[in-house]
Amino acid sequence: MGKTYARIDGRLRTFIEEQHIFFTATAPLGGDGTVNLSPKGVSGSFVVLDERTVAYLDFAGSNAETVAHLRENGRITLMWCAFQGPPNIVRVHGHGEPVFRDDPRFPGLLGRFPVDPAPHGLRAIIVVTAELIRDTCGFAVPYMSYAEDRPLHAQRFAREDDTSLSEYFDKKEHIATSMDGLPGLPLPLPVMPTAG
Repeated sequence: MGKTYARIDGRLRTFIEEQHIFFTATAPLGGDGTVNLSPKGVSGSFVVLDERTVAYLDFAGSNAETVAHLRENGRITLMWCAFQGPPNIVRVHGHGEPVFRDDPRFPGLLGRFPVDPAPHGLRAIIVVTAELIRDTCGFAVPYMSYAEDRPLHAQRFAREDDTSLSEYFDKKEHIATSMDGLPGLPLPLPVMPTAG
């Protein structure tokens, strides 16, 4: 019922790119650490860079667990579910890296995304290199309909500039340091470069 793929292309790529939501899972190396599972869903914030590499925009939030886990060990799994159409679940298990605003690769990567990240308080771009790509049946996944993206995130963070966004992050307990005490988002937040 499941299949392993050598690359992200063809029907598999089309399926991934058509989904309105995906999930990320990470964990620290310590056995008593907190596993993190996050939904991602702003339209245009995910791209396939090549047959084994994907990326997504890491927007402002109240913690930075994914960033902290990736900085420590790089392990990440991405998952997409078919909530409409034929049943399917796709997982990309791989190695992820947060590319921060002051990284020379940041402008070029940012230019690959069709969405304007400015209203969302962009912190980093998460780049994932696939090590295992597989799908499963998804027979138990319910049908659900997509209506539209919620405007609340953009409405909240559109009023922030680089300075005030950095100040917001500095006040949050689990941005610079994860819940398990790992280094999270480096602060102060560098100025947003323009897309290359």
